[in-house]
Order: sequence, then structure tokens, then C-alpha cells
Amino acid sequence: MRVTSHITVVGGSGLSHPDDAAVYLVASRGEAALIDAGCGLGTGKILANCRAAGVDPHWVRYLVLTHCHYDHTGGAAAIRAHTGCDIVAHELDACFLEAGDSQTTAASWYGARTEPLSVDIKVSGKEQRFRVGDLELTLLHTPGHSPGSAVVTVVSDGKLVVFGQDVHGPLHQALRSCRADYEQSLKRLLALQADVLCEGHYGVIVGKERVRDFIEEYV
Repeated sequence: MRVTSHITVVGGSGLSHPDDAAVYLVASRGEAALIDAGCGLGTGKILANCRAAGVDPHWVRYLVLTHCHYDHTGGAAAIRAHTGCDIVAHELDACFLEAGDSQTTAASWYGARTEPLSVDIKVSGKEQRFRVGDLELTLLHTPGHSPGSAVVTVVSDGKLVVFGQDVHGPLHQALRSCRADYEQSLKRLLALQADVLCEGHYGVIVGKERVRDFIEEYV
């Protein structure tokens, strides 16, 4: 599914594996980034979908993990092995990935285990920028669902696109969620006034009003 001329949905239920959260491909001028990695059981299909979108997987410079949960990160090691990319995550979630914490990553909810995963670029603070071809991607720390939850923004075809993979939550003690942080993060997302929201489980939401309404449901 093409979102803009630079962005394609390449993974998720119906595209790769039923347990996968959505995986988004951002590509420009022979370089690319993947937003999240699925659970690892549909990696071959994700890479095949990249090729079908006209992107050689070896173009992928960055795999940006929006948070540590298994349905978003279980395939990260395999994608790095196939593409040679750098794995990016906020440091407050990277620690759970590197420790192989199957509870905080929710792998145990899927009857799976989190194998220790080294993170190449650990983001600290509130934001960090990355270049992919002509595009500038910005990772914004939006804690709440997990301590190191983040969204990624990019302007494509004149539209502000936000990859807010688990805007909907949920909040759970086992995931180290924080309601106060979550509410503040939602308000930060509203302030962006995005044109497109690429969510991890609710698809692609288009139009400022529809994006605002979706986020406000959870405030």
C-alpha cells in the first residue's frame, strides 16, 4: 500500500504475518529506512514487499524501532542481517531489548521469547534527526505506552506524516506504562497537526481532522 510517493506499507497483518504490527518503508534517492520490524515470523515477506515497491533491501540505512514491544521488534535482528542497516531506538527502551526482557517487551504475551538485541544508535533526550536521501526523519520521544516509546515524523509530498505506531496504547503495568506520560505525549502529538498518521494497528489515517479525532479518542 502506497501512502505517499516516498512511503509504503510493507508489513503487518495481511501483508507479512498476523502477529506483525505495521511496518513502513520510507525511501528517497537510493536510500531507505524501515519503521519497525514485525515479530520476525514474516521477515521474508517484508523484504519481498520492499522489492515489490522498487526498493532494494540493501538501500535500508536505518531500522527505527518506535518502542520495544515484540510485534514491532522481533524481526529486527533478521532485517539487520539481510540489509546491514543500523537499528535505532530510544535508550529507555533499548535497555529492555539488549537485556532480552520478554516481559517488558511483551514477547511472553505471544508465547515467545525476546533474544538479546544490540541497538546501534540509542537516542537520548527528546528528539534526533536522520537523513534518508532527500528526506529528514525526526524521532520524537513520546513515553507512556512504554518508557522509550517514540514517533517518527517526515514531510513527504508536502504532507506531515507521523509514524505513531501505538498511539492507542494500551497501558499496562507489565509494560512499564505511565498514564501521566502517555497523556502528555498525546497532547504533543496533537500539537504537531499532522496530515497523515501511520498507526501500528489501526492503519493509515489521512486528513488533519481525522488524525486529530483519532488521537483525541485516547486523551
